[in-house]
Amino acid sequence: MRGKQYSRSVGTEGERLGEAYLTHQGYRILDRNVRSPFGEIDLVAAQGDVLVFVEIKTRSNLAFGFPEEAVNYSKRQKLERLASWYLARHRKRNQAVRFDVLSILLQGTKSEIRLIQDTS
Repeated sequence: MRGKQYSRSVGTEGERLGEAYLTHQGYRILDRNVRSPFGEIDLVAAQGDVLVFVEIKTRSNLAFGFPEEAVNYSKRQKLERLASWYLARHRKRNQAVRFDVLSILLQGTKSEIRLIQDTS
């Protein structure tokens, strides 16, 4: 089951775990898997008065490093474009925003979740 199908199932499981984790941490989930002309936003959440754009990265092993290492400079720039598009679409131009990365490592029946806040 390796390949795209396996990667998709790992990603789907990561998103499920990530949403539950963030909800437990007090985030209010507003949108999931928001598609735009520029790509997809994994989660849009609120924490207090701040709108949080969350990138979820999930891996099943460390062969390519920790999941959060996949969020490099160009990925952060893309997230900022996606957020600008989302804010304009929802008429929230003066909204306080933050970018978080949720790193999830799935190893068998165990998972390690790390939340990196304010990655901009």
